[in-house]
Amino acid sequence: MSLLPDVDRILLGPGPSMTAPRVMRAMASPTLSHLDPLFIRLLDDIRARLGRVFRAAEGSFAFAVSGTGTSGMETVVANLVQPGTQAVVVVSGYFGDRLAQMCERYGATVTRLDVEWGRACDPDALRRLLATVKADVVGIVHAETSTGVLNPIEALAAVAREHGALVLVDAVTSLGGHPLDVGAWGIDACYSCTQKCLGAPSGLAPVVFGPRALEKRVKCRSFYLDLHLLEDYWLRRKYHHTMSSVLVYALDEALAIIEEEGLEARWTRHERNHHLFLEGLHACHLGVLPPEGERLWTLNAVRVPQAIDEALVRKQLLEEFNIEIGAGLGPLAGQIWRVGLMGASSSPRLVVLLLGALERALASQKRTLHA
Repeated sequence: MSLLPDVDRILLGPGPSMTAPRVMRAMASPTLSHLDPLFIRLLDDIRARLGRVFRAAEGSFAFAVSGTGTSGMETVVANLVQPGTQAVVVVSGYFGDRLAQMCERYGATVTRLDVEWGRACDPDALRRLLATVKADVVGIVHAETSTGVLNPIEALAAVAREHGALVLVDAVTSLGGHPLDVGAWGIDACYSCTQKCLGAPSGLAPVVFGPRALEKRVKCRSFYLDLHLLEDYWLRRKYHHTMSSVLVYALDEALAIIEEEGLEARWTRHERNHHLFLEGLHACHLGVLPPEGERLWTLNAVRVPQAIDEALVRKQLLEEFNIEIGAGLGPLAGQIWRVGLMGASSSPRLVVLLLGALERALASQKRTLHA
């Protein structure tokens, strides 16, 4: 008996998002070896496309790590942080905390700039901290997946650069869904994932190192994530590891779809569907956690009404409507639903479907409460 799914889940949680049919078809292409000439051409194509999606500066190295978004995070940290590194990390949620922990594991002395969960970081708060603390690197999460908050990366990166620090950015939930300009904003290293706004399955982590980061790399303690060895593979065709050809096909096709849609048009689509969802929430007397101006378009942190069993709502959505949404993490557990409108999952049809299903699930609980 096979346990493989035979019905497409409607994936509207914090990730993965839904995979476009074109990407699924690409994954059915014949398997290639990791050093096949055609495979190498695909890797070169991915490097070029990722450079454009990141809007990387000239002289940058954009590629994809074999692994999830966390492998991208660790690749950046492992090649730029060593014992004695002074790191300042903005912690405005679960993934900012993970970045701080990872820097500590690689020997950095970490100073945390803790921000209330559900709020964006004020650039002046970072400026005040950097006036008192030395920083070799500053790490910031652009789109905090745990809270639905969009941090003002352009302004924060400018503050960090004023103090001579390398700027490390987590764009896991923003690349391909929110404006991001790695080169123009002075970001030195940035990482993301494939399964959210890019619209491919999980398994690769797009990463870009800018010119300053390439110059200031440190001796990497990880063999698998060593930037020199990865450059040898991606640029000089030396064996490093056996990449999944299927995942490479998926990423290349997903990036082609993005370029056909147009990056700015894609950002506008995510913004439009976010506002459509907010309008529907308002009609249902629901709201979101972050204040206006600090909200992600790609991940919506919906406040759970009082007396509502949030887990039961998620269960009903999954069992009755085949819709998946996410729960809150850490101090927000039980207080929010995390609704992702990313990539192929960002469409008016899916927004309307979710709003109708959510309204029905809430009405079911209210009837039970009043019975």
